[in-house]
Amino acid sequence: MKNKVKELRKNQKLTQEDLAKLIGISRQAINAIEKEKFDPSLPTAFKMAKLFKTSIEKLFLHDEKLNNN
Repeated sequence: MKNKVKELRKNQKLTQEDLAKLIGISRQAINAIEKEKFDPSLPTAFKMAKLFKTSIEKLFLHDEKLNNN
């Protein structure tokens, strides 16, 4: 899933470690989320959205390509 985590984290001058501590997950998890290799849990997504003062929908962009076969 595409996301704006890295962009918003850098805008707030936070390291991956800083963000991880603020929301209670590992730095490795932040790295995986930013590289779009891992989708966060719903509680983690809510914490990130609240921290960045945005909605989950604006933070995580779901690519909804409908297959009309």
